[in-house]
Amino acid sequence: MKKYVAAIDQGTTSTRCIIFDKQGNIVSSGQKEHEQIYPKPGWVEHNPDEIWSNTLEVITRARAARSIALDDIAAAGITNQRETTVVWNRKTGRPYYNAIVWQDTRTSEMVRFHQEREIDDWWRVTTGLPIATYFSALKLRWLLDNVPNLRRDAEKGLALFGNMDTYLIWRLTGGPNGGLHITDVTNASRTQMMNIYMVKWDAEVLYRLDIPAQMLPRIVPSSQNYATISAEPLQSIPLAGALGDQQAALLGQACLEAGEAKNTYGTGCFMLMNTGTSPIPSHFGLLTTVAYQFDKDNVHYALEGSVAIAGALVQWLRDNLGILQNSADIETLARTVDDNGGVYFVPAFSGLYAPYWKSHARGIIAGLTRYVNKGHIARAALEATAFQTYEVLRAMENDSGIRLSSLRVDGGMVVNELLLQFQADILGVPVIRPKMIETTALGAAYAAGLAVGFWTGFDDVRRNWGVDKTWEPAMQEFKRNDLYMYWQKAVERSFDWEE
Repeated sequence: MKKYVAAIDQGTTSTRCIIFDKQGNIVSSGQKEHEQIYPKPGWVEHNPDEIWSNTLEVITRARAARSIALDDIAAAGITNQRETTVVWNRKTGRPYYNAIVWQDTRTSEMVRFHQEREIDDWWRVTTGLPIATYFSALKLRWLLDNVPNLRRDAEKGLALFGNMDTYLIWRLTGGPNGGLHITDVTNASRTQMMNIYMVKWDAEVLYRLDIPAQMLPRIVPSSQNYATISAEPLQSIPLAGALGDQQAALLGQACLEAGEAKNTYGTGCFMLMNTGTSPIPSHFGLLTTVAYQFDKDNVHYALEGSVAIAGALVQWLRDNLGILQNSADIETLARTVDDNGGVYFVPAFSGLYAPYWKSHARGIIAGLTRYVNKGHIARAALEATAFQTYEVLRAMENDSGIRLSSLRVDGGMVVNELLLQFQADILGVPVIRPKMIETTALGAAYAAGLAVGFWTGFDDVRRNWGVDKTWEPAMQEFKRNDLYMYWQKAVERSFDWEE
């Protein structure tokens, strides 16, 4: 009898393999960070070969830690950093260039070019996404324009495109020896090349961007038995689930009904609301995206608010300024002061995403006086995540017409209780942390396990979800309004820093 499902979680800063039991508990895990490559200001890259090597290593670690046999694993699923773009050779498996990460801003001038010629919000209407540096399409166009021989090979059918899900699935299922070139509907919806209504690659988008269609993977459901894995650490295991990381977290949080929402606090910060089987166009700066699709079922959609920098700001304070030894130290440092001391930190390192979509904004720290110390800076960094979440939530309520009564949260930052109390205070609604905060990997496991019958249906998913702790708002409204007024002033000062 099969006991477990494995989930590969390929994230922005690390790759993990987590093995879950039927109750959704973690049985074992392995994790390894990969290098963050910054060739120029605003450029962010990863080495795909390093990530592939790390993937094999973390699977091996996870199995070895509890001596888990292949016969005990029912299926494997994969979840990934979305929008990060990689192109590799079909015959050799070698990447033509480093993966261009979702945070990268090198396509800013291309964004401006298309914005100046856009009529009637065409990109958002067609793809659910505004034209922005965030998404995969312009990254792919940059690669085609700048990497020698890539366009030639693409037109010959030798060069393959994908986000990290597609690249790893291809490698796991044989690579040059018949590897599957597929992507699931959630990742396809983040490329800005998929028609959000037709759920297929859009010929007009490809024409406008001069992207050869033969580079693109086949679009498949998020939960389906795709193939048997041939890579040794999971050899003979069905690969049966794939979702972008934020959609995986939506499933892991059991947000399976229209109106249910979650917020993930990771490298960035991402709030998704399930809107059912109908896409809702956004008029308040959000994204219309695919939530999931189970085999032959209808596609389910979501509204999403994406914030580029959340946990990455803590990492920046640690690595670039050296005011933290470890990321976990930020809560202790922030608790050395009673408030932010008048300091507001707008982390627009890659521009501002939802709801502003200002690619030429840049990060600022406002309100500095001689009174301010590193404790105030740490507190302002945490509060920045909460303020950005508040703005996304307001936009989501305006778009959906639904007033959220609470917010389910997950991701690495939710161990920070100071952050979660401030988040509840600013939102004015309870913030709920589930017992299982590794909901991204859990969502990928659910997608795979449901496809092979390890879990029999959504009721199993709902039963596994449970509350760990709830934070109730305790801030008076006038104080909330006062803090938010100063946050807005700081945000406005970050606009148009880049010419």
